[in-house]
Parts: sequence; C-alpha cells; structure tokens
Amino acid sequence: MNKIITIGREFGSGGREIGRKLAEELGFAYYDKEIITEIAKRTELSERYVKTIVERRPVFSYPVHVGRSFLNVNTSTVIQSSAVYAEQCKLLKEFAEKSDCVIVGRCADYVLREYDPFKIFVYADEKSKVERCKKRDESGIEKTDKEYIKLIKSIDKNRAKYYDFYTGQTWGDKLNYDVCINTTDANMDDIVPHLAKMI
Repeated sequence: MNKIITIGREFGSGGREIGRKLAEELGFAYYDKEIITEIAKRTELSERYVKTIVERRPVFSYPVHVGRSFLNVNTSTVIQSSAVYAEQCKLLKEFAEKSDCVIVGRCADYVLREYDPFKIFVYADEKSKVERCKKRDESGIEKTDKEYIKLIKSIDKNRAKYYDFYTGQTWGDKLNYDVCINTTDANMDDIVPHLAKMI
C-alpha cells in the first residue's frame, strides 16, 4: 500500500507550504489546487464554481412560510455540491492508489481513512497567519490587519463547516490527527526535515 500523507490546515498557517516541501523532501506526488482543476474537468463545471463549492458546507434551503403560501425549494446547489464531493472522493482514492503522495485539505484524512494515512494538522496564532497572508497576497488590493483577520476567520469557519458536515468529525480536533504542528514564528525549512524523518 502506498504511503499517504494528508494535511489539514488553518488558513495562513503555512500548511500548503509544509505539504509541498514535505512532498519534495520525500519524493512523493503532491496534490492541492490540481484537485479542483481535475474535478472541474470531470463535472464540466467551471474551476471558479468548483472552488466556491469546495470547503463550504452545502446550504440546504427550507421552505419559507409567507402568509399561507410556501416558496419552492431549489435543490440544484445541493445536488451539485454532492456531485462535486463524490467526484473529489473518487479522485482522492485514485491518487492514493497511484503512488505515495501528500494531499492538502479536501477531507482527505477522512476520505482515505481505509488507506491509513499519516494525518497532519497545521495551525498558528493570529499574528503569524496575518503576516503570512500579507506576504502571499497577490490580489494587489491593500488590506488592513482587521480585514485579513476577518478573511482568515471566514475561510476557517467555512472549512470547519465543510469538514464537519462530510465527516461527522470536528475540524482541527487533535484526536483526528497523528501530528499537530504550530507554525507560529516557525521556519518551514526547519520543520520539514524532522517531519520527514518521523514519517
């Protein structure tokens, strides 16, 4: 059986960087944004749309009572969310069977549980996450620290809801992972070799 490493991460914690460097160090395949590209191809949905679905809990609409009438429920979003998640699961299993690999996000620790992955969760304090986001922001739009904090909290909230919905587990709970790494004031180049030896 191939060696699978999954990485869950708070936004701005450097989990993606650890994943990429760890894959390089171990000579493993690395999957992250490529997953969205492949799902878009397979479902014939745009990458942009797939990106908005992934990491967000499906929104179930309930009838709204207005006087004595009810508004119809549109289930197309729910159906598409389920289709994207199903395709994602299929794709992750294909990657796991293909070769040793590092997979970032996508509930991979849960989806691939039968493959016995080495599960990592990466987190950091607020200040470190804001600084990391500032360095990597390519939007060209200047943001205040307050705006970055709001963005980080929003993305992490969506990740948590998505993970909790599809896995029935709590996102970021240390009991779900083999190793939790605090990257506050840490140098990734120092962390990765030690992590590779452990694995």
